[in-house]
Amino acid sequence: MVASLDTTFLDHSYENPFMNASGVHCMSTKELDELSNSKASTFITKSSTSVKRAGNPEPRYRSVPLGSINSMGLPNEGFEYYLEYATKYQKKNSKANPIFFSVAGMSVSENLKMLRALQDSDFHGIVELNLSCPNVPGKPQVAYDFELIKEILTQVFEFFTKPLGVKLPPYFDFAHFDAVAKILNQYPLAYVNCINSIGNGLYIDAHNESVVIKPKNGFGGLGGEYVKPTALANVRAFYTRLNPSIKVIGTGGIKTGQDAFEHLLCGATMLQVGTELCEEGVTVFTRLENELKEIMDRKGYTSIEQFRGKLKSL
Repeated sequence: MVASLDTTFLDHSYENPFMNASGVHCMSTKELDELSNSKASTFITKSSTSVKRAGNPEPRYRSVPLGSINSMGLPNEGFEYYLEYATKYQKKNSKANPIFFSVAGMSVSENLKMLRALQDSDFHGIVELNLSCPNVPGKPQVAYDFELIKEILTQVFEFFTKPLGVKLPPYFDFAHFDAVAKILNQYPLAYVNCINSIGNGLYIDAHNESVVIKPKNGFGGLGGEYVKPTALANVRAFYTRLNPSIKVIGTGGIKTGQDAFEHLLCGATMLQVGTELCEEGVTVFTRLENELKEIMDRKGYTSIEQFRGKLKSL
């Protein structure tokens, strides 16, 4: 039998687990349409703020040997731009599976304002609250302040009833995995997304004796192969700690079908592709789908559920 990549996420059946990572190939309606027409099973909008942001000065993204470094600074077209697109998309594709809408306000009040607007809107997809943007100068990552996570989610779930997930940064300590999972398990979250980029790396151009991106004196978020082991660790840590009703989306270092297989083995249900999508374009989804099927065929798996989450320990 030929392997099937059918994936059930929040009671919806997707033809494969692949989608873009927010921030990559999703800034404009043109890019969103290209995702819609690709082999990705769904897609997520650019993390939006209430009003349009230009983001950090260029150059702010650089491809490097094992991935990428970026300090984008949340450039986006503004909340209303993406909400208009999402609602029109739904009407035009009424039988399509839900898409994802990402919000990343610069303050708690801004996030609450956008979530209230989504709650009151006709949007009936899945919402992702980005608690982990590491590249806005002067703004710390919310998700490293555990009390603030509780404060935000408590306020959100006083009024928000649509499916909601949170984008998390990488954590590096078992005590932090335990503490964050304990907080998240108190709320009716649909999923967690592990991970955003590893914040504040530094890549050096030795020939020119300089950094390679302009914002923050060269400090930026790492993506790609650099981050896969950290991403896998976070996927596994939260898969084994969260209530079964809270799914895990795996993001970080997915360049090949094997990378996708490893994320699924750790317990991820959906997979987001960032750096490799930026490098290769939307055709990456066709390649990843074929490579994952080849691995499953070779191992004798006909469905993802036969191995998902079943990572063996020694």
